[in-house]
Amino acid sequence: MKTIFMNNALLPMRNAKQGGFSLMEIIIVVTIIGLIAAWAATNIFGKQEQVQARTAKGKLVSMSGPLDLYKLDTGRYPNTQEGLRALVTNPGNVSNWNGPYVKGLEELKDPWGANFIYKSPGDANRAYELSSLGADSKEGGEGANRDINSWE
Repeated sequence: MKTIFMNNALLPMRNAKQGGFSLMEIIIVVTIIGLIAAWAATNIFGKQEQVQARTAKGKLVSMSGPLDLYKLDTGRYPNTQEGLRALVTNPGNVSNWNGPYVKGLEELKDPWGANFIYKSPGDANRAYELSSLGADSKEGGEGANRDINSWE
């Protein structure tokens, strides 16, 4: 270590290499952290959309159990006008209703918070049809916005 003489006192002189980080080192580290964060965010958000779509499909499939129980008790599926609410509360004109068949109205919603669409009788000789309009709540779409149907 070098010393300098200032105002009749000896002061140690620091070597420039002993200081903090250089601006270039800080820029490189911040850039690397930014790239890692961008990569992680892309992977996490992309997976979340896939998970929500799979959850919607799973909920549509699992809804067949309560609908089948409703039919066993009442002799028919709820019609389109009664809708899925018939699984929670008796529509009033249904004998042998032994519900509720689901815990609450929240079970009748897709992962994006919209109500499932129910139609009975369905098209193509299906007893009923259940569907979700996806993340955008509009017909059609691709990716997370794609419609999800119980019969597919």
